[in-house]
Amino acid sequence: MAEMKTAAYLCAGCGLGERLDLGQMEKIAQKEGKMALVRRHDFLCSSEGVALIRDDIEKEAVSHVVIAACSRRAKTEAFDFPTVAMSRANLREGVIWIVAEGAEHDEVRQEMANDYLRMGCAELKKMKLPEGNPNKAGNKTVLVVGAGISGMTAALETAKTGYEVVLVEKSGELGGWAAKLWKRVPSRAPYDKPQDTGVAELAAQVTSHQKIRVHLNSTLAETAGAPGRFKVKIAKESGAVAEEEVGAIIQASGFESYDIAKLPELGGGLPHVTDQAGLEVLAKTANGKPIKRADGGEIKSVAFVQCAGQRDDTGTHLPYCSGHCCATSIKQAMYFKDANPEVDTVVLYTDLRVPGMGEDFYRSAQEKGVIFTKAKVSKVESAGAASRVNFRDLILDEEVAMEADLVVLATGQVPNSGVNIDLPDEDETKSKQVSILNLNYRQGKDLPQLTHGLTDSHFICFPYETRRTGIYAAGPVRRPMDILQATEDATGAAMKAIQAVENADAGRASHPRVGDLSYPIVRLEGCTQCKRCTVECPFGAIDEDERRFPVFNESRCRRCGTCMGACPVRVISFENYSVDTVGNQIKAVDMPDEFSEKPRILILACENDAYPALDMAGLSRHVYSAFVRAIPVRCLGSVNSIWITDALNSGYDGVMMMGCKHGENYQCHFVKGSELANYRMSKIDDTLKQLGLEVERVASYEVAITDNARVATLINDYVAKIVEIGMSPMKGFG
Repeated sequence: MAEMKTAAYLCAGCGLGERLDLGQMEKIAQKEGKMALVRRHDFLCSSEGVALIRDDIEKEAVSHVVIAACSRRAKTEAFDFPTVAMSRANLREGVIWIVAEGAEHDEVRQEMANDYLRMGCAELKKMKLPEGNPNKAGNKTVLVVGAGISGMTAALETAKTGYEVVLVEKSGELGGWAAKLWKRVPSRAPYDKPQDTGVAELAAQVTSHQKIRVHLNSTLAETAGAPGRFKVKIAKESGAVAEEEVGAIIQASGFESYDIAKLPELGGGLPHVTDQAGLEVLAKTANGKPIKRADGGEIKSVAFVQCAGQRDDTGTHLPYCSGHCCATSIKQAMYFKDANPEVDTVVLYTDLRVPGMGEDFYRSAQEKGVIFTKAKVSKVESAGAASRVNFRDLILDEEVAMEADLVVLATGQVPNSGVNIDLPDEDETKSKQVSILNLNYRQGKDLPQLTHGLTDSHFICFPYETRRTGIYAAGPVRRPMDILQATEDATGAAMKAIQAVENADAGRASHPRVGDLSYPIVRLEGCTQCKRCTVECPFGAIDEDERRFPVFNESRCRRCGTCMGACPVRVISFENYSVDTVGNQIKAVDMPDEFSEKPRILILACENDAYPALDMAGLSRHVYSAFVRAIPVRCLGSVNSIWITDALNSGYDGVMMMGCKHGENYQCHFVKGSELANYRMSKIDDTLKQLGLEVERVASYEVAITDNARVATLINDYVAKIVEIGMSPMKGFG
């Protein structure tokens, strides 16, 4: 291994040279930081500044670089030196842009900058250049499970880019739900009438494509492995089992309609009441002619009841909107009007949701004579050869009843997610759930799901992504959607699957740290086999060997560091991020004595939301206290409690933890990280009491990336609270 040679580079640009004493900082880098080389440049990100660094790397054998300039989130292309370990001291966004103007603030501004330089040098000393995952996995075939619109689109888009695809479908034909439709909601101009589904054409493209292998009447008997090296067993209806090795998986297993038998108050089970799926069967049978009831009866009037068993806040039915239902009812109302304009068609709705160009479709239905009534349906009951619909007219604010030869309930989409679906034990539908993927992960057979069975993905930041690295969800199994949305969803999932196989082949991390070559390393001789890392990993990336030691599946790992934060004996680390890299930064701060009236507050800020919010606070020139020292962490889940106790023992007056929102509507990029950190920190009160410290000295905050103004207020309020409490009695004992 080459000898470590360090260098620190100080930038004078963007006002840094005017507001900071860079000469003083050069001495700090040399004497305290013990940097072998220290250089200053007027604009370090310029071509000349970058060339200066590159020359030192090549000619001076520099292996470790500190750049004291702007945030680590800025100028990433300019400061791209893949052959060296690098830390960034944030002097621009983190110091000169957030400290108030005026000579009276010069001293604290300089102290803050000096500390960030010390911290950058200290971090660098404990960093190694990641060499990359040695267990690279090179299989680039993509498995698609489910051959509806989502599955076929994902398979075709993947194959078009040159990748091999294995497509598995449980039924005997391609098409899924879309194949059962008579027509689809229009997806192209003029948006005035239902259009052909296009399923037959899409299926023909799939079956004829040379890079797609199709398994019909087949299910997955077992899925094992990791990105780049999944091994799947495909069970045929005949009893035969085929084995395939694939690099990534897309689950597009679709949905079922909510069972109308659960809606007796809306006529579920009555002979002249059907759901939207049932009406499609009648429409296909009619084939463009007037639609008749299942009993052959003529239909002169039809009522569509929207939100049937959906948007329910009682906990009895589906709490969510399924998105497509309003447009589907408009489409089906047109079935009747196009075949016989004399049929009375009424759509009873509370809110009509037709995004995009759906407004044109709605207007076209009105022109054809479809009646839209804002109403809340209370009951549907039998009325001889017809059905009676009782509802409150929400415009006239009165109770109304109407009779219809056919009532169509717009029921919701229930995802085909698998055995992990969270249903009450007494719910008879639970027994109908079968495993889709049959994963041999210790965390369960299927993808983790949200409360109502939708496959869990970070909806805002990482659609398609699931908690099982290299396995993506697409279509209505992820969230309710229509055909057009499912097509777009499947295309996105295909792109993510391709990214996954390429990352696995190169030994790189998956997102959100795409390209990261580091991976968790465990020092087994110090492991106590407590299993906390195994249990707390949000992504199922850690198993156990026969001796109960952790076994890391590097290509499953997202590099969040949750295992590092969980480990009580601190034997898990990354080459460029460890208990020591952060611990060294904490200890590097110059700690004023208790009489200085200069508190020191440590901020551990999530690099995904909180740290960007701090940067944007600087960009927006929101002033906050110069008494804080912020350290970005990969995720609050990676925060080891030793950092908190070390900080307090070193004389810090308070610790602020800033991470993403946790809970059911979480924003954490690593799903469970901020939740785990919150749980761990809830137990730190006893430690504080043992140290004779107030519990207010450690505080946690949920911070969104847009909270640039709020984060400044949080800091200032917290510093004021610490000043009120008083300086830490631990100063001088660290």
